[in-house]
Amino acid sequence: MKNFSRVAILAGVALAFSAPAASAQTREYEGRIVSVNRADRSFRIHDSERGTIRVRVTRRTRFERINGFAGLKAGLRNIETTVRRSNGRWVAIEVERSGGGGRHGGDDD
Repeated sequence: MKNFSRVAILAGVALAFSAPAASAQTREYEGRIVSVNRADRSFRIHDSERGTIRVRVTRRTRFERINGFAGLKAGLRNIETTVRRSNGRWVAIEVERSGGGGRHGGDDD
């Protein structure tokens, strides 16, 4: 009986450490900016596969190929954002404009 108790305790401890914390959960969304709320420092993005979510921006949010939060406007397409759940809200880790054109893999002629 003692061995069974030890195994059960060890299994419980292993399970507790292997499950990811809910606050560390991250997701990626890609789509069109539906609206921007400057006062609340948030925006809504519509992903055709996942629907529309509201995302908060903090001073830690990184922007690439966008002029910061000021560069976000309703109707802007090809926006990608990586978000994490914090206190029941989606917070942007990174926001970027996808694509970028250029000659990726094209001829040098």
